[in-house]
Amino acid sequence: MPRLAAALRGLAVTAATLVSVAALPSGAEAQQPHGTLSSAPAVPAKGAKDPKAPKEFVALRDVDPTIRQEIRYYTPHNFMGVPVTGYEKPMCLLTRDAAEALHRAQMSFLKEGYTLKVYDCYRPQRAVNHFVEWAKDLDDQRMKGEFYPQVDKSTLFEDGYIAEKSGHSRGSTVDLTLAKLPALPTRPYVPGEPLLPCYGPQDERFPDNSLDMGTGFDCFDTLAHTLDPRIKGEQRKNRLLLKDGLEKTGFVNYENEWWHYTFQPETFPDTYFDFPVARKSLAGRH
Repeated sequence: MPRLAAALRGLAVTAATLVSVAALPSGAEAQQPHGTLSSAPAVPAKGAKDPKAPKEFVALRDVDPTIRQEIRYYTPHNFMGVPVTGYEKPMCLLTRDAAEALHRAQMSFLKEGYTLKVYDCYRPQRAVNHFVEWAKDLDDQRMKGEFYPQVDKSTLFEDGYIAEKSGHSRGSTVDLTLAKLPALPTRPYVPGEPLLPCYGPQDERFPDNSLDMGTGFDCFDTLAHTLDPRIKGEQRKNRLLLKDGLEKTGFVNYENEWWHYTFQPETFPDTYFDFPVARKSLAGRH
């Protein structure tokens, strides 16, 4: 994946909401799943009061309670194998513009018998920092068998899978899929259970109640590229169904991940936040 260093520049915002300020990366860099290489912004000192979300942020459930939520980073079923720092509740926070656009897309999908399901939404900078720390620990490969079977962990930075800033921290990016209704809940992951490659056939991957998209979520593999030519038939049809429906309401796909979309224009195109994923981040705002 291409990499582009984000140039730091000053920007006056309310101290209660700002964690760091950086120039917006261009092109594919702005869409990268786990960040773009840049100087890591500061986070609140240990024991400091957590910042609040800006008034432009909402809980997706308050805008559309019909969209399914399976917030993976709140659980140990992710590429690190542990709950991620900053995810205090299993909920989706987004800028209102992005949440309302998802609602419009959901209304169209429901008419066709499908529902959206989100895996990740706003992501605090402290979570991105957790990813970076994990990527540097080459001995911790507990989830390799599922999420990056063919990728050497030592190359995750070089290959662009892990970096120090993420568009998710700006609040208008979401990772999501589609499920056919009625959709039973996905069974819980059991830590320590045998791992299955994320790029295997659907019945040979971890079970998910979503449509077959050719790989699982957060699969570090080129098969996850949205229009990879090896993805054909029903799998390609499902990816395009998701893509076409979201593009109609203003979302743009990141070409290297079928699940990754950003609403544009972004409400905060230059600002990376660090308030935790929790209802308390929305309370007491002015």
